[in-house]
Amino acid sequence: MSDLLKGPFHLTNTLTRKKEEFVPLRPPHVGLYVCGPTVYSDVHLGNVRSFLTFDVLYRWLTHLGYKVRYVRNITDVGHLVGDVDEGEDKIAKRARLEQLEPMEIVQKYTNGFHDVMRLFNILPPSIEPTATGHLIEQIGMVERIVESGYGYEANGSVYFDVPKFAEKHAYGELSGRRIDELMSNTRDTEGQDEKRSPLDFAIWKKAEPQHLMKWPSPWGEGFPGWHLECSAMSTKYLGLTFDIHGGGMDLKFPHHECEIAQSVAADGVAPVRYWMHGNMLTVNGRKMAKSEGNGFTPEELLTGNHKLLEQGYSAMTVRFFMLQCHYASTLDFSNAAMQAAEKGLERLMAAVVTLHKLKPGATDGADVEALTGRCYAAMNDDLNTPVMIAELFEGVRIINSVHDGKLELTAAGIDSLKGLYQSMVFEVLGLKEESSSASDDGAMDGLVQEFIRMRAEAKARKDFGSSDAIRDRLLALGIVLKDTKEGTTWERA
Repeated sequence: MSDLLKGPFHLTNTLTRKKEEFVPLRPPHVGLYVCGPTVYSDVHLGNVRSFLTFDVLYRWLTHLGYKVRYVRNITDVGHLVGDVDEGEDKIAKRARLEQLEPMEIVQKYTNGFHDVMRLFNILPPSIEPTATGHLIEQIGMVERIVESGYGYEANGSVYFDVPKFAEKHAYGELSGRRIDELMSNTRDTEGQDEKRSPLDFAIWKKAEPQHLMKWPSPWGEGFPGWHLECSAMSTKYLGLTFDIHGGGMDLKFPHHECEIAQSVAADGVAPVRYWMHGNMLTVNGRKMAKSEGNGFTPEELLTGNHKLLEQGYSAMTVRFFMLQCHYASTLDFSNAAMQAAEKGLERLMAAVVTLHKLKPGATDGADVEALTGRCYAAMNDDLNTPVMIAELFEGVRIINSVHDGKLELTAAGIDSLKGLYQSMVFEVLGLKEESSSASDDGAMDGLVQEFIRMRAEAKARKDFGSSDAIRDRLLALGIVLKDTKEGTTWERA
């Protein structure tokens, strides 16, 4: 396909609130950073949507020919309960509750996160740094912030001076917050006497004697502030200024706002040229949250083992469902929407099978190049996956018409259509054919196979605890696994 048809790629920049043409800082290289998980609990479906958004971005940039360095971090320290500067570390709290070492919790939920990413065919990043693996870089950044005059030490903790920073810089520009409004909306909190202003945030926290996760620093034993790790790791691997920073909309303030402030204070330059934020997932019109009782885990979704689910849904059905909504729009989960996505995906995949059986004709009765151009135009328009999917279904109509003898395509036309569906369906949208069996168990077909695969990978890692846990969870659902020389099979108890 010609470069003219491919056209320029435009994305919505949260910082400018405009859709802009993407021009890399150092073409053909692209630096992409995405906020990863805090590994203290199982990933829920809302998290999956966020990582799926940037998986599609990564795939599309790669498809366009860019050489992408994709960095997605693992937060394994410093994220306190309530996302504030006081309280217990989320990982340390979970370790205490499960009676494990904090790094056992980190390893357990990092493994689980990777399993879920593989399940939904979300590609791994180029680099996956951890906060604990970059303490030297974080301490160095704190020192530079203090030297610039925007950080101060108090009783072994170091805080970022937001009002002082705002005197010369546009604090709140990303989120649209005004410093005077923020001041009027603050209230006293525990530990406030250490801060010069209630808006100040910790970039290094003093560790109390009972705190499990702490390291030596110029200010005494402590741990880095939650916002600091992303500033330190993104600039370490992508440069002081890089192309794209992504994350969920809930991270825009204060997390990403603080990232900008830290980098400007430490190194004198704004770190990111294009900010991208994905929107939330709701369930029957209500925000997905564990406190609401509607926070499905992938396992619950695949098996249907949740009170709000009428059946289980395959991983690719979920992926297809999410792709049918633009990443910047709220996506509402419902059984009706999932069942419609299931049927739509079956129709699309059936057309792909039919496409490879088509016989060439003498003429082209459809303009495949124009269809291809519209697919590229949709993706180049801020990753408009729902429009691109609609164009692919126009292609489905063409495929079925050729198969039924109502339309002709030459061999070249059929090859062009094959190339389009291979690149868009499998490489860009990241869909894949799912396994099936001769069983009549409906939605369970192929789904248990995903758990068998995850169990095999756990055993390969010699993580027999996880392997046994998967077997036990399936048994609770009435599924019995049988290990034979030919492999693992399943049947209903």
